[in-house]
Amino acid sequence: MLSRLSELIWADWIWFPEGHGWDDLKDRDGKVFPKPRDLWAALPIALCFLVIRQIFERTVAIPLASLLGVSDKQRVHAPPNPVLEAYFCSTSKHPTQSSIESLSKQTGCSVRQVQRWFRRRRNQNRPSKLKKFREASWRFTFYLLAFFAGLAALIDKPWFYDMKQMWDGFPKMPLLPSQYWYYMIELGFYVSLVFSVASDVKRKDFKEQIIHHVATIVLISFSWLVNYIRGGTLIMLVHDAADYLMESAKMFNYAGWRKTCNFMFTAFAAVFIITRLVILPFWIIYTTWVYPLTLYPPFPGFYFFNGLMFVLQALHIFWAGLILRMVVKFLPGNDIVEDERSDKEETESEDEADDCEQREKSKNGHVQNGHAVLNNNHSKTD
Repeated sequence: MLSRLSELIWADWIWFPEGHGWDDLKDRDGKVFPKPRDLWAALPIALCFLVIRQIFERTVAIPLASLLGVSDKQRVHAPPNPVLEAYFCSTSKHPTQSSIESLSKQTGCSVRQVQRWFRRRRNQNRPSKLKKFREASWRFTFYLLAFFAGLAALIDKPWFYDMKQMWDGFPKMPLLPSQYWYYMIELGFYVSLVFSVASDVKRKDFKEQIIHHVATIVLISFSWLVNYIRGGTLIMLVHDAADYLMESAKMFNYAGWRKTCNFMFTAFAAVFIITRLVILPFWIIYTTWVYPLTLYPPFPGFYFFNGLMFVLQALHIFWAGLILRMVVKFLPGNDIVEDERSDKEETESEDEADDCEQREKSKNGHVQNGHAVLNNNHSKTD
């Protein structure tokens, strides 16, 4: 039964066009071809990335943050309160006004004190600016090196200039050492992102990020298995082209370098639109979806690969919408570009105002409960 199932899964007609199969990818005449077992190399590479990242953040990112002036203001922790803590953990982090008034009666605290407690408690859970800077600097370093390494590996290849040549000789295209390492390092990095997702900063597009990482891993793995490697390297290069610009904009944002942040974000937005909404769909996806039909009849693997491409393209359109929203808010002259994906730390200015008001009223011999509106504004850039 298992043998029969294995034969069905690895049937030539599923993965390759008619007349081709797995025998085409057997090493011969000194030529090496990609093999399924090669993908296991991504796991130790991913573990190495996790270790290297910890070393990098401690020895490079933290000193760099200090050099650029990245600092975290000391947060005031909410005082212990079992009733409010239970509500915060089990019911809602953003209680309604009626719930606040009910909690006020249960705890004997004023409405303002309950509002202040929830505001401080929410801020306790938010990642520090230094943590976000460390993550951004790590991703910036990888994407920058990966982009230029990929560019160096592709700059002298004919399919870099004429994408239709990615199908010349398919699937009997020998594997180059530069392609092997480019693939394994990229795949290992995205696997490491999945491993670290639980500890990384969670943003509003968390689910979309997970879908992106999984689709990317499956796409890289599948393209390796069936020797779509020429197209795969072009896809990875296009993705890396904009990512390091976004991460650098975040770094300068955390450092308070507003003009530099705005400049880097503008460059990122331009490169993102060009690479992911123009080059990717109209050049690369065209060459993987439309052009192959002039060479081969469609087969299941063809639909699977391009289906993943369309998933990535849909995510790019989603993120392009967020980017354009940021650009619109940036153009009128906002001080800084902010990321639509992140929550803004709530200000403690209301607390200071409350304290002043309470002291003033105490001088006059009376204290009253207030009913301030919760400040639940959300920002845009981490």
